[in-house]
Amino acid sequence: MDQLLLLTWARGTGLNLALSIFVLGVIWRLIEIYSLGRKQDLSAPRDVPGASGWHTIFRRSVPPPGMLKASPVSYIGGYVFHVGLAVVIFLFAPHIELIKNLLGLSWPGLPSQMVDFITVVTMAAMVVVLIDRITKPVKRFLSTFGDWFTWTLTFLPLLTGWLAVHHLLLPYTLMLALHILSVELLLICLPFTKLFHAFTVFGSRWYNGAVNGHKGVPV
Repeated sequence: MDQLLLLTWARGTGLNLALSIFVLGVIWRLIEIYSLGRKQDLSAPRDVPGASGWHTIFRRSVPPPGMLKASPVSYIGGYVFHVGLAVVIFLFAPHIELIKNLLGLSWPGLPSQMVDFITVVTMAAMVVVLIDRITKPVKRFLSTFGDWFTWTLTFLPLLTGWLAVHHLLLPYTLMLALHILSVELLLICLPFTKLFHAFTVFGSRWYNGAVNGHKGVPV
């Protein structure tokens, strides 16, 4: 397929298809999760300071005492690439323009040089975390195909986008098409892989904290 035709398809039909699967998949998964229900807890609540959903969200968002020193790569690398990924997605001017065209929402972006630097740091953090997972026997044993697959799904849009911006490896039109296609693959797979935690992480932490907080158990 001609490079321009591939890019046109990726920016049109491909994007519409990916967004449709993404939205329907997210809605379906959320309905599936929140329709499970739970029997009403008839026990008397125990009021213990710090035992609540909101406290749990905060506690689970920071390293437990001693764990940052014990596993610095997991925590520091994880924070760096999650924050960096969010910055690249939501604060890069072309991405903001795309969101504006789709949803009508817009906000100021960061200078392209800063986003470029953050992209490199984010990719480096992801590679370090991957190496740590491969070289640590326990982490490697616990890892499944889903872990390697979701890492690849997340890394490819960063790499192809950075290469496209810098006109490296392949002609710009082809590289931009590959970047958009990698994003579309990510959107299609997100609702059905571990990446769906982007929509459930804080809700699940709050729920676990609220349930245990009712029993007076901080988690």
